[in-house]
Amino acid sequence: MKQTGNGQVKQMGIGRAFSANFLGHAPSWYKTTILAFLVLNPILMFTAGKYITGWVLIVEFIFTLAMALKCYPLPAGGLLAIEAVVIGLTNPHSIYHEVELNLPVILLLMFMVAGIYFMKEGLVYLFTKILTKVRSKVALAFLFSIMGAVLSAFLDALTVTAVIIAVAYGFYNIFHKFASSEKVFDTYDINHDHIIDDIYQEDLNQFRGFLRNLMMHGAVGTALGGATTLVGEPQNLLIGSIMKWDFVDFFLNSAPVSIPVLIAGLLTAITLEVTKFWGYGYQLPASVRKVMEDDAKAKDAAMDTRGRIRLIAMAVCGILLIFSLALHLAEVGIIGLMIIILLTAFNGVIEEGRIGHAFEEAMPFTALLIVFFSIVAVIHDQHLFTPIIQWVLHLEGQDQLVAFFAANGVLSAISDNVFVATVYMTEAQKAFEAGGIALDHYNKMAVSINMGTNIPSVATPNGQAAFLFLLTSALAPLIRLSYMEMVKLALPYTVVMSVTGVLATMYLL
Repeated sequence: MKQTGNGQVKQMGIGRAFSANFLGHAPSWYKTTILAFLVLNPILMFTAGKYITGWVLIVEFIFTLAMALKCYPLPAGGLLAIEAVVIGLTNPHSIYHEVELNLPVILLLMFMVAGIYFMKEGLVYLFTKILTKVRSKVALAFLFSIMGAVLSAFLDALTVTAVIIAVAYGFYNIFHKFASSEKVFDTYDINHDHIIDDIYQEDLNQFRGFLRNLMMHGAVGTALGGATTLVGEPQNLLIGSIMKWDFVDFFLNSAPVSIPVLIAGLLTAITLEVTKFWGYGYQLPASVRKVMEDDAKAKDAAMDTRGRIRLIAMAVCGILLIFSLALHLAEVGIIGLMIIILLTAFNGVIEEGRIGHAFEEAMPFTALLIVFFSIVAVIHDQHLFTPIIQWVLHLEGQDQLVAFFAANGVLSAISDNVFVATVYMTEAQKAFEAGGIALDHYNKMAVSINMGTNIPSVATPNGQAAFLFLLTSALAPLIRLSYMEMVKLALPYTVVMSVTGVLATMYLL
């Protein structure tokens, strides 16, 4: 609505009002595209059939992920999921079944990410010390990669990603607030750049590139380490339980492929920073380093006994968290809930409002993940991957192992790792129990399936839950980390790690 010259308010037309309300301030072309998808799908359903419509729906959903910085994928992707149920591509029972299968991941997001929120102060304190002491960007890149890998090998990739997101957000907030011309922080907004003093604009852009680099090194590191152990990724546990492998069995069986890939990935991180190739090589501006150092000194000077006790409580809970996850004492989400209880109790966070803030980051992504499972339900109900599965199963020997690695990689890059691993392991198990393959080859098939779901899937944010979490986090728009930027930055890793994985599968497995 708008105001006329005589002060009367003129009502907006129904059409314009609907257009303004639909997907809010998203670009008009984006709104038109989503509406076109919603109109196209039923037409395709009754002309081309369910199979073609299912594949088109996958492409449409990936589009909503790719445009995450224009519009959070939940509303648009959710509309596509609802329509998929209405036109019969899937049903509520199938969606609920996918949610049941992935309940541990949902609990993880609900509680572990919130648990990390209550450790944020301690994490930023620790990593600020590291950032100000380690001056080499190459060393920092290697450090983030190896820490992501080692922690993910014993913890969980989403948990580790939540940690590095919390740290990077804290770093960005410190400098952005310092560089802001609005020193009255009641009106300060971290999402607005027009308040940044001109002299710091270039440094802020450089700092964004620096954080993008570190986040990608850390995120890829979680995939590298997550592939090596039984507890590293959810699909690892699935495959390990089917194969009846314990922690050591899983590591030793996977090592001929996982260790060469790990080494290649770490060397890639170093090479990218040394050569400053493909969007890497951003350095930490001197002004940012000084702000970080001054902030650390100021916090040290201002910290009283109560503050030190708070940090000690976080450190103790951090150690407890690592041991609980490494020994798999309970599901990850339940351990996260334990951390929330301990940190709120011992650090005096007792107001509902303060506790509620911890869940703001994870809950939108949790809802988005369930929408994603709706798309996975379409894949399952319409048997979209069946032709590829049948083709792979008809191959033999090393060719079959390489095909398993490649097919799982491609499908995991557009779907859900756990779903793809479940489908392929079920088919492999049937073939083994029917006497069609030997035990040794069956073991190798399990390894190639596992590595395929873990490694090539780093190509896209929807290929790894940790990557998707990073893309849809509050940090991503701040550091200009879009879907295509993630695909671009992941490409060197994807090529090197996938080629290494294929060669290791051919000659070492």
